[in-house]
Amino acid sequence: MKMDWHSHLGKTLYVTMHENFGLAIDPKTNSPIFEIVFKSGKLIDVYDDALLLETLRENQIVKIFIPFNSIKCVEIFNI
Repeated sequence: MKMDWHSHLGKTLYVTMHENFGLAIDPKTNSPIFEIVFKSGKLIDVYDDALLLETLRENQIVKIFIPFNSIKCVEIFNI
């Protein structure tokens, strides 16, 4: 099944990434841990193979290109 992402342009998406590539260090054990990675922002464009989000981070506009094969799930908000 394919989703029509164009119908969600301008909406806020919370994307859970498929890969757990958010590596951090546990200060108690001094060992690496993997964190589930989330991306969020307003959907501003849709491509054949990816979504483009826009968000504000540290007073700068940041664009996030997310390939479809990296997406685990998406929450869609009318914010």
